[in-house]
Amino acid sequence: MVPYSPADRVILYSDFNCPFCYALHERLHDVGVIDRCEWRGVQHAPQLPRPMKPWSGSLGAELRHEVTMVQRLAPGLPIALPPGKPNTLPAIEQAIMLLQKEPRVGMDFVRRTYRAFWCEGRDISDPVVLKELAGEHVVEKGDGQNQVLAQKWETAWHATGQNGVPLLVSSDGDLLVGCVPVEHVRQFFQV
Repeated sequence: MVPYSPADRVILYSDFNCPFCYALHERLHDVGVIDRCEWRGVQHAPQLPRPMKPWSGSLGAELRHEVTMVQRLAPGLPIALPPGKPNTLPAIEQAIMLLQKEPRVGMDFVRRTYRAFWCEGRDISDPVVLKELAGEHVVEKGDGQNQVLAQKWETAWHATGQNGVPLLVSSDGDLLVGCVPVEHVRQFFQV
């Protein structure tokens, strides 16, 4: 692996309830570049409910279509159709608190949270679920700075001019949007 400096860090804008974000996150792990990423959780659908509500009709069809698309883009990725999509702000705020406390613990929480939702269909807006996912590292209450940071991440994401996730932004301002093939990830990270 080519050495890199903190200046080469790539920002990864992502949302837990986006199957394309989950797939790219796993792809970044597989390629071995996740440690070069600064994960920033954003809500691409902030109107979603807490607790998660089951989706049916056109919303259910849309969710089935998204999962099917991800299965085509990332064959072999463990993914199951969740019952709906929850509001992700509580999970993002828990991730922020853990990332600030200890980055590796925070990134482990992020990965477990994606998998809890996309493999097990768990409601990641539920504080009990988030506490379980954080385990012994749970941070019950923040000092309010996590909300401020979540908003800063959201503002910076919108400032990119992109409204979709996942989104990778290099230190040079290059963008990689969506759940792209492994070759594109390797090229973007120059590995």
